[in-house]
Amino acid sequence: MAYRKLGRTNKHRRSMLANLTKDLIMNEKIVTTEERAKETRKFVDKMITYGKKGTLVARRNALAFLENDTEAVKKVFDDLAKRYAKRNGGYTRILKMTERKGDDALMVVLELVEGDAK
Repeated sequence: MAYRKLGRTNKHRRSMLANLTKDLIMNEKIVTTEERAKETRKFVDKMITYGKKGTLVARRNALAFLENDTEAVKKVFDDLAKRYAKRNGGYTRILKMTERKGDDALMVVLELVEGDAK
């Protein structure tokens, strides 16, 4: 699986992506750069898939990735798994905004889509 390094060491990148994933799960909308959003989307989809499986192994895998944030894991397994029960992926949406003033990085809104697929 190819991934972006995002100019970070392995530990820093993993921690940053875990934090972005937790923020998106808890707030259901975050503002970040396009590159970070595209990487974060992969992990959010994986966490929701774990929630839909609902097994103990899936819960432990989610806890391991989300750095033992029990509130985020509870929301994934109790709320988001039910919301997306009939949806087969595509749980997030990226909406482009303007460039950031300091370095011209394209800013986006990464958000969870509404419930079932239409």
